Amino acid sequence: MEKRIYPQPIESISSPLPFPRQSFTDADKAVAALQALYERNTAFLRDAFASLAAGADTNVRFRACYPEVGVTTTSYSQVDSRQAYGHMPTPGHFSTTITRPDLFKSYLTEQLKLIMRNHGGPVTVSESTTPIPLHFAFLEGTHVDGAAADRIQRPIRDLFDVPDLDGTDDHIANGTFEIMPGESRPLAVFTAQRIDYSLHRLAHYTATTPHHFQNFVLFTNYQFYIDEFVVLARDLMAKGGGDYTEFVEPGGVVTKAGDSAPSEGTPAARLPQMPAYHLKKPGHAGITMVNIGVGPSNAKTITDHIAVLRPHAWLMLGHCAGLRNTQALGDYVLAHAYVREDHVLDDDLPVWIPIPPLAEVQVALQEAVAEVTGLSGYDLKRIMRTGTVATIDNRNWELRDQRGPVQRLSQSRAIALDMESATIAANGFRFRVPYGTLLCVSDKPLHGELKLPGMATEFYKRQVAQHLTIGIRAMEKLAEMPNERLHSRKLRSFAETAFQ
Repeated sequence: MEKRIYPQPIESISSPLPFPRQSFTDADKAVAALQALYERNTAFLRDAFASLAAGADTNVRFRACYPEVGVTTTSYSQVDSRQAYGHMPTPGHFSTTITRPDLFKSYLTEQLKLIMRNHGGPVTVSESTTPIPLHFAFLEGTHVDGAAADRIQRPIRDLFDVPDLDGTDDHIANGTFEIMPGESRPLAVFTAQRIDYSLHRLAHYTATTPHHFQNFVLFTNYQFYIDEFVVLARDLMAKGGGDYTEFVEPGGVVTKAGDSAPSEGTPAARLPQMPAYHLKKPGHAGITMVNIGVGPSNAKTITDHIAVLRPHAWLMLGHCAGLRNTQALGDYVLAHAYVREDHVLDDDLPVWIPIPPLAEVQVALQEAVAEVTGLSGYDLKRIMRTGTVATIDNRNWELRDQRGPVQRLSQSRAIALDMESATIAANGFRFRVPYGTLLCVSDKPLHGELKLPGMATEFYKRQVAQHLTIGIRAMEKLAEMPNERLHSRKLRSFAETAFQ
C-alpha cells in the first residue's frame, strides 16, 4: 500500500504591507484610494499564484483583504429625507467592503458625495479584515491554465483564501442582518464578496462581462424579442447610433455607432443559459436586454446577480395567458399588483409582503404604450388593461383540477398569468431596484383560445416589434428622470443602508 506523505503545516502568512487608514473630504480622492488599494492587493494575489505555478516555495500562505470605506455620524440631525438614499438613519459607524472600484467608480463617487453633503463629515478608506478569494483576484476575462494549478504541490485552499459562502448571503437586503456588539452598521446592501460572486455568475450565465451591463434592464421570456432587439440595435448602429455608442452581443461581439458590422469579439459558439445584449450609452445609461427563458427560477437567478450592479430600473416584457373573456390576443397587460405563486422567494420575501406599483414606472409604461400605438382614452383602454398579474411555478397548471388554480385566480381578480413577472418585481422590491411589468396576451387557455398553426408566426412578427419598441421607449423615459425621483422611498425599510 502506498505510503501517504502529509505536507508540513503552514505557519507563516504573507500579506501586502499594512495600509494606513486615510480620511477624505473629497469623494473622487476617496474612490481613487479605494482603487489603488484594491489593485495593489489583487495584484499581490495574482503574482503569488504565478510564482507558485512557476515552482516557488509552497510553505507560505498568501492573504490580501478587500478595501473598506467607512463613515461615522454622531447626530440625529434631520437630513433631507426626500431622497431615498445618501444618508444614515441613526448615529454610529457605518462601513462596507469594496470590490471592483474600476467598475463601480461613478456609483461609488455619487454615493460618497451624497453622504458627505448630507452629514458634513469625512469618509475613511482602510483595509478590511475580509480576505479576497483568489478566484476573484484575477482580471476580468482572464483565462487560468489548469496546468498551472496542477504544478502547485499543495491544494489551492491551503495557500489562498477561496470563496466563502458564509460571506455571500443576502441578510442585509432581506432585513435579517444582526449587528453584533462593537460591529459597524452596513453602509451598502451588498458586501464585496457577495458582489464578486455575482459578477462571476453574470459572465457565466450571459456570455458578456459585467462592465457591458447598462443601468436600464429589459427581461423577456422569448427569443423573438431578442431577435427583434438585435435587428433594431444593429440598424441603429449602422445609422450612427443616435445617443447610443455601441451594441454588444454574447461573446463580446461589439458593433460601434456608425458601423454596419462588428469590429471586435467572437460570437459565442453556443448561446448561454440567459444571453444578454447591451445597447450602450456613456455612463451605463443605455439598455441591457436579457432572455431569461421560462420559469421563476431563472428570473430569480438573473435578478439576484444583476442587482449587485445597482441598476436604475428593470422591466419585464413577455407573453402571458389572458384570463378575461374581454381580452383579445395581442392586448397589453400593465401589472399593478402580483399574485405570487412562484415560491422561489418565499424564504427571502414572504408572500404576505405586498409588492407595490411604482408610480414613475407605471406612468412611463402607460405613456410609452400611448405614444407607440398612437391611441388614447377609450381606444387605449381597449388594448391595454391594468390589473393583477399572477405568477405560477407550474407551466401546466391547466391540467390540474380547475377548482384549485382557477378559483384562486378569480378571487385575486387576476387578469393575466405568467411564470416570471412577480419574481422579477419581488426581487426588485427586495433589492431596492425600481421594477415594472408590461405583458402581451398570447393565448387564453380558460376560454379555449389557443393559437393555431401558422397564427403564432404572424402574431409574433406583428406584435413583438411594437411591444419591444414600447419597452425601449419606457426605459428612455425612465432614463430622463433624476435618480432621486426614480428610486422610490417605497423601496426603503426602517433602517436602510446609505448606498442606493
